[in-house]
Amino acid sequence: MDADMPKFAQRIPLTSGWTFKQTDGVEDNWLPVTRVPTVVHLDLINNGRIPDPFIGLNELAVEWVGEKAWTYRTSFSSPRSVDKESVYLLFGGLDTIAKVKLNGTVILESDNMFLSHRIDITQNLLDRNLLIIEFESALQRGRDLEREHREHRYVAHNGESGRIGVRKAQYHWGWDWGPVLMTSGPWRPIVLEVSAAHIKDAAIKYEISADLSTVAGNVEVQLEGPVDEVILLITYNGIEVATGASKPLKYPSSHVAFSIAEPALWYPAGYGDQPLYDFTVEIVKDGTCVDHWVRKTGFRRVELVQELDTHGESFYFRVNDIDVFAGGSCWIPADNFLPRITRHRYNDWMKVMVDGHQNMIRVWGGGIYEDDAFYDSCDQLGILVWQDFMFACASYPAWKSLRESVDKEARQNIKRLRHHPSVVIYCGNNEDYQTQEHCKLEYDWENKDPESWLQSTYPARYYYEHLLPRAVAEESSGVPYWPGSPFSSKGKEANDMTAGDVHQWKVWHGACEKYQKFDKMGGRFVSEFGLVGLPQPSTISSFCDDPEGLHQGSRTLDFHNKAHGHERRIATYISENFVPREDLKGHIYLSQLVQSEALAFAYRGWRRQWGEGRRCGGALVWQLNDCWPCSSWAIVDYFLRKKAAYYAVSRQMRPVAVGVQREHHDWTHGHARPAKRLRFDVWVSSSMMRDFQGDVEIRFVSIETGAEIKPAVCKPGVAVSPNGTTVVFSGDIDCEHEEPHVIAVRLCSGGEVISRDMDWPQPFKYLRFPGRGVEIRASADCYTVTADRPTKCLLIEEVDGVRLSDNGIDLVAGDVQVIQVTGMSGAVGTPRYQYLGQDDM
Repeated sequence: MDADMPKFAQRIPLTSGWTFKQTDGVEDNWLPVTRVPTVVHLDLINNGRIPDPFIGLNELAVEWVGEKAWTYRTSFSSPRSVDKESVYLLFGGLDTIAKVKLNGTVILESDNMFLSHRIDITQNLLDRNLLIIEFESALQRGRDLEREHREHRYVAHNGESGRIGVRKAQYHWGWDWGPVLMTSGPWRPIVLEVSAAHIKDAAIKYEISADLSTVAGNVEVQLEGPVDEVILLITYNGIEVATGASKPLKYPSSHVAFSIAEPALWYPAGYGDQPLYDFTVEIVKDGTCVDHWVRKTGFRRVELVQELDTHGESFYFRVNDIDVFAGGSCWIPADNFLPRITRHRYNDWMKVMVDGHQNMIRVWGGGIYEDDAFYDSCDQLGILVWQDFMFACASYPAWKSLRESVDKEARQNIKRLRHHPSVVIYCGNNEDYQTQEHCKLEYDWENKDPESWLQSTYPARYYYEHLLPRAVAEESSGVPYWPGSPFSSKGKEANDMTAGDVHQWKVWHGACEKYQKFDKMGGRFVSEFGLVGLPQPSTISSFCDDPEGLHQGSRTLDFHNKAHGHERRIATYISENFVPREDLKGHIYLSQLVQSEALAFAYRGWRRQWGEGRRCGGALVWQLNDCWPCSSWAIVDYFLRKKAAYYAVSRQMRPVAVGVQREHHDWTHGHARPAKRLRFDVWVSSSMMRDFQGDVEIRFVSIETGAEIKPAVCKPGVAVSPNGTTVVFSGDIDCEHEEPHVIAVRLCSGGEVISRDMDWPQPFKYLRFPGRGVEIRASADCYTVTADRPTKCLLIEEVDGVRLSDNGIDLVAGDVQVIQVTGMSGAVGTPRYQYLGQDDM
């Protein structure tokens, strides 16, 4: 054995010592780079060369950055190595059109942001080495490609059409919630590696027995460089549960079998625990370990259930034989400048989800294949991941070199993600089949010849129905594939309501339908829907650099809302439902109230339908988060400040949630003619796997006086069905003779209230709200809240670092509510708050 042989491959991150400059600039000054990974905007900001693009109208002042070419450079000494060792440069990701030179020799050219690269540089090394990366403008390259490939029909919604020929995060060209910030740079780590042999890849492939009692499988290892043995160690909670070794070794690939009896299985949040096993693979040369590969994974069996039923064809997920209602959100990148998103930040975002009782996140196809830290957090917290491939809102070209790049991109990222138990579906694209329908591009469901699709006006079908499903089948381990979102299959329209998934944008977009109709507009799985709401006042203050712009309709406020027609649409939904407020604080409140009411109607109704023969398999709101401080569909803003809608979703997604709703009466029909009688229903939705008994109380309370207009209905000992919906009560409201009142319901167990819901007459603008008698008593760890009359959406001001267990709540006399408070420091006083009808917001 060579005494100088290292135990493991040396991996040296090249994070410091970099400089950069504008390639085609008049100045030849190299500016310092704080750290790599980075993108050029961050380095320009740090050097005082551009203003913060997130403030005011500065986005316009930095547009030029994306039109220019940029060069990064660093130097490094040759690492210590011995005979039979090689030296590599590992590029985690280059954004986007990059030429890499080492000591004057081109060693790599890349035009795909989503690819990583391993380059053998053993023969290129000097004692001191100069590494230069030249980045062209992806914006200009996209325009050039569009002119070059006129045989393809360039169609794109959001951003300019040149984006679709470039494999770069599509939202960088701007979207209806984000700015145009065309980044470039070494956006993922660059590492120098020295190794005699290394593990190129390893795949954990397994099957779970029908009775869930055994896991058996193989770890398939891809090697580079000769080795003698591959050794596997599997531990759980630090205890060895399986070992193995290659017998015999089959270079350059090998596999090691394993079997685990009575495994601890991985479940989504709310349905079980999330145990993770540690897999360690070591490769041995001359009796010494020369490289190792370590991953955590969880064992689970996932199915996408699509069965014919009375509603059409189902679409829902089954995990370890348990049907799961997927209630959650869609995810966009959490920053325009991706290197700023830390592991801690990712974890904070995912904790926000599980704290809000959400169990699925959809990684949207116009962003990125997310950082490992994102999926690690999902694994640990039990969040199911719907993973789009990176295509969005367009008809993509498919020339040969682009197809080859996409295939490599897909396979690399599937391999990177396949050990994550959280990833339960791969999806071909976002809304590209809707683009095909809108533009009337050629699509014949009966034609199954992929090569002919390339000659049609819709060549992108080749990706979604041939290239990508093949990559998933060959590289993943039993994860379902779905061609697009939305998609319905069998030649139906993409948004067919009886099969597949739908994007329900008749509310907000389209005809601006009333959100009270959401429950009648669901499909088999609603993978997008939403309503825009303004962020917290503190967030608006952070980007509004002109105090005179702190009013609704200001240029700065409008500039930070990219949604098409948002002025009209926000005004429409507020004025249809509430008495508008002219002051900014009141306007912010009403926009958040509209958003929260809309999402409550959606989740309440669609979760109820889950228990009606799996009529609706899930609901994913557009969207959880923002990439910059702005007004958007997000329910939590860029700074992780929650809007009222976040809490509305959380209440509807509790493990056991009581629901009440009167039938919708369209008050705008017949000039606000009132209804005469309306039916209402009370039910309980449960995701628990066991029977549950609870007491349901139904009260009818005058909005003006706070008095009960008729006797309460009590339903003791209601047997709540597991993982479904239980109907509790139905009744009628005599709108001609009964004064306007709320229907307030509570579900109690063991003397404790575990869920509340309240139904109000619609619209709120026709109701009177004399003094509500709201009182908040603050203690060290909670707020105790009461009111004399029914009160709508008591919204306590969000404070950074302080977590509230609930917010935006409805109140009724005789029902004391306690909001738990964590993270409060210093003296505890009465918080600032708002509620509907309050005079001095």
